[in-house]
Amino acid sequence: MATVTLKGNPFETAGSLPAVGSTAPAFELVKTDLSVATLADYQGAKLVLNIFPSVDTPTCATSIRKFNESVAALQNVNVLCVSADLPFAAARFCGAEGIDNVDTGSSFRSTFGEDYGLIFTTGPLAGLLSRAVVVLDDKGTVIYTEQVAETADEPNYDAALASLA
Repeated sequence: MATVTLKGNPFETAGSLPAVGSTAPAFELVKTDLSVATLADYQGAKLVLNIFPSVDTPTCATSIRKFNESVAALQNVNVLCVSADLPFAAARFCGAEGIDNVDTGSSFRSTFGEDYGLIFTTGPLAGLLSRAVVVLDDKGTVIYTEQVAETADEPNYDAALASLA
């Protein structure tokens, strides 16, 4: 279990992020077309998991925009933005914003939050995902993690992107 804050108030998550050097837990997430995205779909390329509570909050929206801009210049790197939002919300946001360099996946019918230790178990965001970044190499090994201590803060984009080098 990890403790993060929201506007300074502490809340618990279901566990801890996968350890650097470990194999990432397999997952199934729902894409905007309602098909399923799996970890295996991304094998052979590096993968940035940009995880957050909801696309309909300013910090979460900013993280999608920043990773969308950053990944455009990178080779053999995918970004998968993960939240418990319904796929329709992600499709609406990405369409309105012209986001086309990242994928989105909804955890609304999966165990992703538990498997990655990120589901809030207490507080007003219980059931949603804590803000985090997990970077995987082309074989699915965890090479970087960050669980953002204050939910309203942005992740360390520079450190996440540097781990891809």
